[in-house]
Amino acid sequence: MPYHETSPQRRGRLLTSTARLTLDPAFLIGPVEPRLFGSFVEHMGRCVYTGIFEPGHPLADADGFRTDVLELTRELGVTLVRYPGGNFVSNYRWEDGVGPVEERPARLDLAWRSLEDNSFGLNEFMAWAARAGIEPMMALNLGTRGVAEALELVEYANYPGGTRLSDLRRAHGVDKPHDIRLWCLGNELDGPWQMGHKTAREYGRLAAETARALRRLDPGVSLVACGSSNSGMPTFGQWEAEVLESAYDLVDYISLHAYYDPADGDVDSFLASGADMEHMIRSIAATADHVGAKLRSRRKIKLSFDEWNVWYQSRFDGEASLEWAEHPRLIENVYDVTDAVVVGSLLITLLRNADRVGVACQAQLANVIAPIMTEPGGPAWRQSIFHPFALTARHARGQVLRVEPECASVSTDKYGEAPAIWATATLDDAGEITLFVVNRDRHGPCELRVALPQGLRPAEHLELADDDLSAVNSAAAPDRVAPRPGTGLRMDGRDATLTLPPVSWTMIRFAPQE
Repeated sequence: MPYHETSPQRRGRLLTSTARLTLDPAFLIGPVEPRLFGSFVEHMGRCVYTGIFEPGHPLADADGFRTDVLELTRELGVTLVRYPGGNFVSNYRWEDGVGPVEERPARLDLAWRSLEDNSFGLNEFMAWAARAGIEPMMALNLGTRGVAEALELVEYANYPGGTRLSDLRRAHGVDKPHDIRLWCLGNELDGPWQMGHKTAREYGRLAAETARALRRLDPGVSLVACGSSNSGMPTFGQWEAEVLESAYDLVDYISLHAYYDPADGDVDSFLASGADMEHMIRSIAATADHVGAKLRSRRKIKLSFDEWNVWYQSRFDGEASLEWAEHPRLIENVYDVTDAVVVGSLLITLLRNADRVGVACQAQLANVIAPIMTEPGGPAWRQSIFHPFALTARHARGQVLRVEPECASVSTDKYGEAPAIWATATLDDAGEITLFVVNRDRHGPCELRVALPQGLRPAEHLELADDDLSAVNSAAAPDRVAPRPGTGLRMDGRDATLTLPPVSWTMIRFAPQE
């Protein structure tokens, strides 16, 4: 949508604050890693079944993949998908999901108390991934299984042929190896809810031995060790230190997971979730660097933030409350405008830390706390949180610029004083700068002054904001919440000044003048 100038006033509301920031190509954080725009597909609820996969649906292709969901996945800009879990993976036998479908056994999924028929497995996922144009990130079961089973899966998936397992893959109709490069060494094994829960020392040794064996089989793989399940775990920080003391020189990433919830109506803390995410990132990066220094290693461990999103966990009674069911409707949160602004702020946070975060996965892709919703036999549509992800994935290219707004703060119960304005920017090879900014203030607009390099002009200005912060999208009204052309942007010499609505996400592209 083209840029256009209008009055700086917005909806008749008075400014509550002013802010300024500078966009300078000389101050770089690091490159925008394509893997930052990952998603997550777990055998949980309706993410797979009636989500991405629904044979018999009017829009299903010959393999049962919903083409409407594939189209939305491409529009979302997803580059990578983590599969098959999540808690599900810690009780999963990958062998159950390959071979003739009619011969695959049904199993009990202990993580989500679901009946799994295994009609969708590794080879179906890889076929779907190819159609969606995404990189696979495969998780290994190190909960109820171990080194031998991990080696068997990697041999089946990646070895060209001439062995029992690689030839079994070929007999299953997949002649060429899948060549999966990125593997998770288990999932959330610090959590007592996990099948095969372990201490840090137990897991660190298992992760190291598994990594050592996998590198002997396929030296080119990249490996992710499990970090803490969330920053509220009693062993947060200590877990990462103990695990990395065993596995530092054998893995490439340590994982982080975080979900944010407007619990108890604390909206100001919820809007400041990005500040908490940044503190978590920097804490774990410091922990990893400390271990590296102790070990005198020249390697630098990167971070894989492979589960993040808004999730109303305070409204979920836990896995023990679930009845056994096949593909139930599970935590299908309906997201509003405020949730979309928070998701936009979390994406800003990931970019602000692009020098350390190399992988990130929004959980999950379809139906389960997801940007894409579907109805069995019916339509698919975009939730509010779809839009900041899609626009950030589309326009964040090249290098991330260091952006530090001068602004007022917002007082929060959970995180103390948080900046009212949260921002980042990227610089691409054509010299275009894209600014992503959130106004966390609920009480009124903010006038933001942006100092620009010489020779740039506004090319596109979009904002996601609404007078009704509880507005949502639905099958009946799929575009109720969507980005629209921004207003209140004007040029003053080299500087741009704009009015940010309260609780809003904004994107502005500045292009070189012709």
